[in-house]
Amino acid sequence: MAYNIKTINRQQIYLMPPSLQEWLPEKDMAWFIIDVVEQMDLSAYYRKYRADGRGQEAYDPSMMIALMVYAYSNGIQSSRAIERLCERDIGFKVIAAEGKPDHTTIARFRQDNGKAIEELFSEALKLCAKAGLVKVGLVALDGTKIKADAALEANRTYDHIESEVKRMLAEAEAKDAEEDKLYGKGKRGDELPEELQERGKRLARLKECKARLEQERAEKLAKQKEKIEKRQDQESETGQKQRGRKPREPEAVISADAKANITDPDSRIMKTRSGYVQGYNGQAMVTEGQIIIAAELTMEANDVKQLIPMIEKAEENMAALEINDETIGVVLADAGYCSDTNMENTEPDGPECIIATKKNWKQRQALRESGSPRGRIPKKLTLRERMQRKLSTKRGRALYKKRGQIVEPVFGQIKTCRGIQKFIRRGFEACAQNGPNGNRFPCSTIM
Repeated sequence: MAYNIKTINRQQIYLMPPSLQEWLPEKDMAWFIIDVVEQMDLSAYYRKYRADGRGQEAYDPSMMIALMVYAYSNGIQSSRAIERLCERDIGFKVIAAEGKPDHTTIARFRQDNGKAIEELFSEALKLCAKAGLVKVGLVALDGTKIKADAALEANRTYDHIESEVKRMLAEAEAKDAEEDKLYGKGKRGDELPEELQERGKRLARLKECKARLEQERAEKLAKQKEKIEKRQDQESETGQKQRGRKPREPEAVISADAKANITDPDSRIMKTRSGYVQGYNGQAMVTEGQIIIAAELTMEANDVKQLIPMIEKAEENMAALEINDETIGVVLADAGYCSDTNMENTEPDGPECIIATKKNWKQRQALRESGSPRGRIPKKLTLRERMQRKLSTKRGRALYKKRGQIVEPVFGQIKTCRGIQKFIRRGFEACAQNGPNGNRFPCSTIM
């Protein structure tokens, strides 16, 4: 008795040559990404290649860009995983046109084209603008902490770093003296063993950490000194002592609690809802249609200093798009951006800022419990009280309610849906140019 089962025949050959067009449905994301990349200006990439046809053939930059965007859009982070998928996955095979770039080629392309990849953000914005997707009457700003390629446990205090540097330098001096005896002065001898080469890299990072802590100390000293002098000048002008605690004299030594990370000295300890991480702070300005119009990375753990720079960056990007009839109307931001400086320095002819004055749950509770204000605005209100009053109005409530709906899904797409949780390169410049998993932070969301 024969079973009613389809026959397996792995030796079956194609009677007609297969076509890539038949491998994927027309609406597949792979075709969409190919079409998007074809519309971009990639001249910056092609300028790096020889025009005389000499040398080994390189993979087409447009294919490499489409390949990386497709991979990152599907949460594939590893260059080795991309290499494997180019051999096995239909979507990757279509984008690579049956090419099989190895992981070294993929990683080198991403590393060598940091600035050019950054320009893709503008190119993607231009395409969105042409499609009529960029509407900036209402935008929302938020930040998210992204892990660096470094562990929290790799943080060291200044005293530990200083002693480690002294020990390594003493070891290096002893090693030089030993080799001078062995090979003679002026003679190089054989190459250093690999473990000593790595030690040299570690020493360089330790010195960088030490320099960073010393620079931070110098900045704090200058800031505290300025604060003391300002108070003294005000007291001498008025002839009266100011109220409040007198600023302490700046300490000449680095605090014992000050730390720097010896794996990635640029990264910082950042607090998140789920605890502390070693990483960077990513900022994004997003339209109501969830199009990112500005994206930056910062080493500042706090969002408060990012409001004005992000507004300026968004306006700069909008000017580059040459959309004269589109200007940013209202910027929504949570309490992390609330400060008198931000509310005071906002340009009169610039966008209106609606900023929460309390943490999200407290802000929601305050809006539930308070009614809408009526009448004229009292003259003696502080900037913070004025902002809270604006939030309490019907218009303020309706607008601020949209903040979370606009910007938070963008970070959810990046970090949860696509699994982009950390950077794969080290150092601020490398992470800023090639954001999580190699993208300009976070332009992958646009495509």
